[in-house]
Amino acid sequence: MALHRNNRISSRCMESLKNGVSAGGPDIKEDKVHVREFKSDIYKTNGGHFEESFEEAALVTAFLAYLSYLVLSLVGYIQDALRDIGLGKSLAAQESPKLKSFVPLYQDFDSFFTRHVYRKIRDNWNVPIASAPTARFDLMGRSSEDHYWTFKATGETHSAINIGSYNYLGFAEQGGPGMESIENSTLSYGSGVCSTRQELGNLDIHRELETRIAEFCGQEDAMMYGMGFATNALNIPTLMGKGCLVVSDRLNHASLVLGIRLSGASVKVFEHNNMESLEKLLKKAIIEGQPRTQRPWKKILIVVEGIYSMEGSIVRLPELMALKKKYKCYLYLDEAHSIGAIGPTGRGVVEYFGLDPRDVDVMMGTFTKSFGASGGYIAGSKNLIDHLRIHSHSSAYSSSTSAPVVEQILRTVKIIMGEDGSTEGQKRIRALKRNTQYFRRRLRDLGFLTYGNVDSPVVPLLLYYPSKLAAFARECRSRGLAVVIVGFPATPIIEARARICLSASHTIEMLDEALSIIDEVGDLLDVKYSRRSLMKRELNGNCQT
Repeated sequence: MALHRNNRISSRCMESLKNGVSAGGPDIKEDKVHVREFKSDIYKTNGGHFEESFEEAALVTAFLAYLSYLVLSLVGYIQDALRDIGLGKSLAAQESPKLKSFVPLYQDFDSFFTRHVYRKIRDNWNVPIASAPTARFDLMGRSSEDHYWTFKATGETHSAINIGSYNYLGFAEQGGPGMESIENSTLSYGSGVCSTRQELGNLDIHRELETRIAEFCGQEDAMMYGMGFATNALNIPTLMGKGCLVVSDRLNHASLVLGIRLSGASVKVFEHNNMESLEKLLKKAIIEGQPRTQRPWKKILIVVEGIYSMEGSIVRLPELMALKKKYKCYLYLDEAHSIGAIGPTGRGVVEYFGLDPRDVDVMMGTFTKSFGASGGYIAGSKNLIDHLRIHSHSSAYSSSTSAPVVEQILRTVKIIMGEDGSTEGQKRIRALKRNTQYFRRRLRDLGFLTYGNVDSPVVPLLLYYPSKLAAFARECRSRGLAVVIVGFPATPIIEARARICLSASHTIEMLDEALSIIDEVGDLLDVKYSRRSLMKRELNGNCQT
């Protein structure tokens, strides 16, 4: 593994490391230090340095995490065997006896995992809230009398700091500038459209929003859709088909994966954010062509995300763009989590690296995060958007976005672009960057193992064990901190984690309170797995920084 140092570490300090220093070249390859446990990469971006880390857990931690799932599985199989002989009763959904001759509707392992793993900790998911998803919100109380098979509302609510909602710029709010325009749009257009865009559901504010989005993204045209997931799942099949090749990042979102499968195109997967792996696949695909016929591929499309929502990493866009141009491929960029969240003016990962947005062939994003609304969009050339207007299933068969939602998006876009006559948008963008860097630095100083880029507002905090995953969420919630936890199958089986999403609406005082709670719970559960603190103490003992 390799850890690129930053400029604050002196040369004497580097010499003190017994693992050695590699003599790197200029720019990206500069100042490489070989350390077994860590891996970071640093190079210049539009806003400073690109720095990412994916520290590996100790071998004993990985082994015990596997062992815990093995024990859970063994206990589950024993319980199932006891139920089969009439010594127990299951409340899980089961096939009707009338359908015994049919192929089972439920997958056996999925059902097993739901009964014996997910069910035991499901009180940490689907937690109802009773207010807007702002920096501090109200959670509804609920209880279970049958070991989390069912829940009952207690009628009580309690306040908690919200570090789980992806409300990056804080626009999912009850008040704020321009909110009266949303009420006026409801009075003018009503609450629903009740038709598709291709029929009678094409409002003038739909076109106004698309023009604004195209301008904001630096593209010729744009088209909006009512659902972010469907924007990927139903538009990729419109662009790709048989005889085409999709080259996809291994950690792409489920909506992208589904869209690629529905397209009927061939697919090859490259290692996450690994440009060497990508180039190897592209070379092989171009040389070998299509299977059996060896004909050239009709189209090759590279599909990536701006910010990866489970890893907190940012796509290496400059290198990827160079490969795209070298091998004459198309690029599909999903900016669901990056648009509005990074870049000096919130224009996403393209602006973050100072690149030309016109070099991105298909620029996708959603309105559900930084814009505090719902739906998604695709921006690109006029020819691309004209094709989608006619052929997109999401446009032809889904109802148009309602006017109040469109007005909410227009309101936020105008604020971000400064067209409301204020600096509110820039203040929020700067606040999010400040909160992100502060919170990540403090977590690392406290000894927690985190993934991702220093500028990513998505902060995965590794917990590994299913028991500690549940305990972490419960203990934080009992102290007034709401966190989202994620485990298998959404993550690799031994990489269960808390996914923290930061917002511009968080104050430093809120973040300090959240960090204090996380620190206390971390000590209680012994989940401070990072060995960076140990390395830091060793460095401080051998050098001056």
